[in-house]
Amino acid sequence: MCDIQRRDPRQEWIARNRLHPRHLEVLADLGGQAGGGAAREWMGPHGLIRRNPHGAGFIGPNGVKRIDRSGGQQGQGASGARASTAASKPRVDIEVPAFLVAVVPDMAGGRLTGHDRDLLGLARQLADADPTARGAVLAVVFGEHKEDDFAGAGVDRLLHLAEIDGFAPEACLGALVAAEQAWTPRHWLLPDSKLGGADLGRRLAARLGERPATAVWQLDADGEAPLGWRCTARGAAGTLDFQRPLPRLVLALAECAEPVSETRHAAEPLALSVALPSQLARIEDLGQVAVDPAGVALSEAEFILSAGNGVRDWDAFHHAAEVLGATEGASRVAVDDGFMARDRQVGATGTWVTARVYVAVGISGAIQHLQGIQTCDKVVAINMDPGCDMIKRADLAVIGDSARVLEALVALVEQSREEKRNAA
Repeated sequence: MCDIQRRDPRQEWIARNRLHPRHLEVLADLGGQAGGGAAREWMGPHGLIRRNPHGAGFIGPNGVKRIDRSGGQQGQGASGARASTAASKPRVDIEVPAFLVAVVPDMAGGRLTGHDRDLLGLARQLADADPTARGAVLAVVFGEHKEDDFAGAGVDRLLHLAEIDGFAPEACLGALVAAEQAWTPRHWLLPDSKLGGADLGRRLAARLGERPATAVWQLDADGEAPLGWRCTARGAAGTLDFQRPLPRLVLALAECAEPVSETRHAAEPLALSVALPSQLARIEDLGQVAVDPAGVALSEAEFILSAGNGVRDWDAFHHAAEVLGATEGASRVAVDDGFMARDRQVGATGTWVTARVYVAVGISGAIQHLQGIQTCDKVVAINMDPGCDMIKRADLAVIGDSARVLEALVALVEQSREEKRNAA
């Protein structure tokens, strides 16, 4: 056979034309020929290599990573894109690990937070450091949860203790001690956060007699250290950094490592062979205290209703946020015009948010704003322009006047609440 590479000009033209009905199909075919995924580059009609500027991870001519405004790279994207991306990741199975690295995530809201994913990325560094004796990452999760991507976060083994729920520090501590006796992990990693990880980590350190490293934000390989690592931690109210050999028990800050994004793991369930200690009667969980959404910081909000230049009736917007129980956010234009406070600005020049639901009302989607919402789970866009970038990013888009849409939404919510009160 001839070794001359043949080109299909029509295929190449379709690959360049995003509006062609077979655009995605041809990109997938070209990607399969190149080794999987959508084609990132192909030979043009004059023999020059063409690059797909909308492909994930595209690097521009000056070495700057470009952001795909279509939403393929922004956060989770559409459910179909998530499933396709997850299926394309290589699966890593560690059948007989040389050791375990145990992680106890906060699981705020029943899901892995950004801090939790950073911690799992740190655990993967420790587990994968030696390719000849790889370890496995064990995640210990308490209570009911809604997380379905432990495998994508880098978890090899999952210990789910659903019977321990709510605020039960003694019961959680007893379960961790039982896990210590059963598997003796090489390291224990907990988030140094106000959501419970800091308190539980210090309790565990006192019980195990360990001297923990707190406020850790970086690890460095060090062959002279007992476990082969040194850690850098913040101290003196965050003004100084301290280095010490890495201990068994670590309380780490957010952004301590890059989260796992390139591989999927087994997340095989484990179970304790011993009975868990009963919860002490002296502690009673009275449930969560109701919090005014207006007082919640944007970085911690689960549900955000954000306004942009397209909002004209601000009284209606504030009323909708109150009825829906959402924390208010805004684009930079709305803040610069004086309609919202500066601490309500969402985006790369404001606050990066990790909300479960983000509703963008009248926001066209500047690139800085899209960067600030890239880790939101679900994005809903209400806009008059069907071609704006926020509509492309959104998981659900509503094309129409924002005032009328919010009015109808508020009416539906109030009607539903009234029906529930009447039924009760």
